[in-house]
Amino acid sequence: MSYNVILALLFGYLLGSIPFGLLITRAAGLGDVRKIGSGNIGATNVLRTGNKGLAAATLVLDALKGTAAVMIARHFGHDFGLWAGFGLWAGLGAFLGHLFPVWLGFKGGKGVATYLGVLIALGWHVALIFIVVWLAMAFLFRYSSLAALTAAVIVPIALYFWSTPETAALFLVMSLIVIFKHRANISRLLAGTEGKIGAKG
Repeated sequence: MSYNVILALLFGYLLGSIPFGLLITRAAGLGDVRKIGSGNIGATNVLRTGNKGLAAATLVLDALKGTAAVMIARHFGHDFGLWAGFGLWAGLGAFLGHLFPVWLGFKGGKGVATYLGVLIALGWHVALIFIVVWLAMAFLFRYSSLAALTAAVIVPIALYFWSTPETAALFLVMSLIVIFKHRANISRLLAGTEGKIGAKG
């Protein structure tokens, strides 16, 4: 089992570490997205370039990394008789890959889109709850970080009731990491200095 866990984590990590936000903005001639706004490579910071299309593409691709990691790992795990939890560990690997990509000196994004992508593959019904909560909070308060934090708190609770204990435990760990990665945002929210959705860097 330990070999399977390492294999699943490594596969997911390599897929998750593809920095789509950076690649897309560079390809569009907008330079290095890490030099604007929060310095993040995720969709929220890409939006600060003023290009909504690129931000949407970044969001979708970062989420797909998580979904693809789980689904591909599940497929090959089934075909080759690997451990049933192969997909869970691949999803965690993709999430960690986005946060700490080897190609960028282990300085990546905050993982929210990839978190959602993994959730879509492992519990689409709870992913809908995530999306509704995120949209509601974003509409009411205009803070992407607050929306993400609120949704990340709710997801493990929902999974505890509507999914397996293993999936709930995985997302509890991932939610705690999301909260930790947003610690600077939390400080700015408390100070009233957090940037709102759509504000340019």
